[in-house]
Amino acid sequence: MWDVETGRELPTLQGHTDSVCGVAVDADGRLAISASADQTLKVWDAAAGREVRTLQGHRLAVLGVAVNADGRLAVSPCWDDTLKVWDVETGQELRTLKGHAESVNGVAVSGDGRRVLSASDDQTLKVWDVETGRELHTLEGHTNWVYGVALSADGRRAVSASADQTLKVWDVETGRELHTLEGHTNWVYGVALSADGRRAVSASADQTLKVWDVGTGHELLTLEGHTGLVNCVAVSGDARRAVSASYDHTVKVWDLETGVVTTTFTCDGEALCCAFIADNRLIAGDAGGRVHFLHLEEPKCNK
Repeated sequence: MWDVETGRELPTLQGHTDSVCGVAVDADGRLAISASADQTLKVWDAAAGREVRTLQGHRLAVLGVAVNADGRLAVSPCWDDTLKVWDVETGQELRTLKGHAESVNGVAVSGDGRRVLSASDDQTLKVWDVETGRELHTLEGHTNWVYGVALSADGRRAVSASADQTLKVWDVETGRELHTLEGHTNWVYGVALSADGRRAVSASADQTLKVWDVGTGHELLTLEGHTGLVNCVAVSGDARRAVSASYDHTVKVWDLETGVVTTTFTCDGEALCCAFIADNRLIAGDAGGRVHFLHLEEPKCNK
């Protein structure tokens, strides 16, 4: 592991012992959290690449993680059909959300931390009240496993990604489906929204990403360049760039206006997840259990 600001090698860093399945960053880029098949989450000092604490409580693989804007609350979906809500500062487990009938693959948290949206192999999404742990809505319409979900900043709109090769746009308050986004030719694994909620970017097993107009449901752009399944996508704060993680062992950064790859990071193993820490810094996780802190001027995976 390296400090990407100074180039200094950090002496020792105990990491995950199995695949890193998800990463998330708080709004100011202070803290990053990783989720792993080793049944734990780890909280990192994003500036130094230093582990702060480990969150333990899951009994099976942790498949993702989301945090609210101030980074105080994290929610993790698990292979055991549940989600857990965590106090990031203390590492305390606050509650377990139960209601899905199969594995929970993806999660999103509203900026104020009051609502959680989860995606599951049971072909549904669920909206949860974080304070009470109560299920508020079930969103039904997909015809296969739901892998990813993204929530607008105001918590009113959501976009989901599914193995039925589509994405769906939802009114979170009512549970009503607004649009179906069709164009991918294989399972859709991930989705991210721009800060204003107007554009979505999806990641698919068809080795492409697609950019969508959320309001109309129209496809705007196809991003081609990966040579393997694309697991995850994130959008920068200024909505000018996207980052993607792929089974082809690369993390790619894209210009969302032109569709051109601007930077490629090559990893030792399959890249499973990614997020922006800031517009020029990234975090990614891979199948070897490594968490990478990356800088756009340094095109290699630091581990």
